[in-house]
Amino acid sequence: MPIKYDEVMALKNVGQAYSWTDREVMLYAVGIGMGADPMDQKELSFVNEGYFTPRELKVVPTYASVAAWGASAGHIDVNRVMVVDGERDITFHKPLPVKANITADSSILGVFDKGKDKGAVILRKTVLKDEKGEALATLIASQFARGDGGFGGPSGGQPEPHKIPERAPDLTVDISTRPDQALVYRLCGDRNPLHSDPEFAKRAGFDRPILHGMCTYGLSCRAVLQTYADYDPLAFKQHVTRFSSPVFPGETVSFDLWKDGNVISIEGRVKSRGVTVIRNGKTVLA
Repeated sequence: MPIKYDEVMALKNVGQAYSWTDREVMLYAVGIGMGADPMDQKELSFVNEGYFTPRELKVVPTYASVAAWGASAGHIDVNRVMVVDGERDITFHKPLPVKANITADSSILGVFDKGKDKGAVILRKTVLKDEKGEALATLIASQFARGDGGFGGPSGGQPEPHKIPERAPDLTVDISTRPDQALVYRLCGDRNPLHSDPEFAKRAGFDRPILHGMCTYGLSCRAVLQTYADYDPLAFKQHVTRFSSPVFPGETVSFDLWKDGNVISIEGRVKSRGVTVIRNGKTVLA
């Protein structure tokens, strides 16, 4: 059935309850590849609480992307096989605690019709709030429903993407993924079979399961976290990326970084295939 624009725009869901402990925080960090070197003390701070010398666990900022996994303004009838992540934009208002009970308020910001053969873009907003009702993070997510264009909605009005500097990058960081990366990351909440079921992936047009876009989002956060942020998650005020092509588990992603004041611009490439997988990325540091 075609998307019913007015009904979708009216969707809203307030006060959805979620919680997490250090287990979920550490699982997410492992899910985006942190701790691959078990002797790296800086990364161990995100994946191990210490024994003889206890350490205070740090929370990867983009854990916010899975902290309320499943939070939704309501059901939208689209062809799930053809849906992929388009963009994620998270603004951080307060530090994410190692354990918490939170609520999530979700709404729809826009639905854009790219044309019958070009799909639709759905823009969602979710605000994570602590037990005092104060905002922890605001998530703006876009999904590209490749099989659901032509429903008669507006085609324009989407936010303008961040512009990447024209000069050569100031720094390039290579981050490798494991062949089983998607199988680990899916345990953080996203059980979409596109990332784990070879048959489903083939029906969606891929030779094999692809890495979650949100895992690639976490990798882009790591690129800034381990360089300009010096492993300090509290340095992050905003992190934005657009997904332009999928990563396959086992590939290495090269992140090009440009620093202009407290703004880091980001693009990600898989050099082995000559493909850009992240575009128009931006991190705002404190």
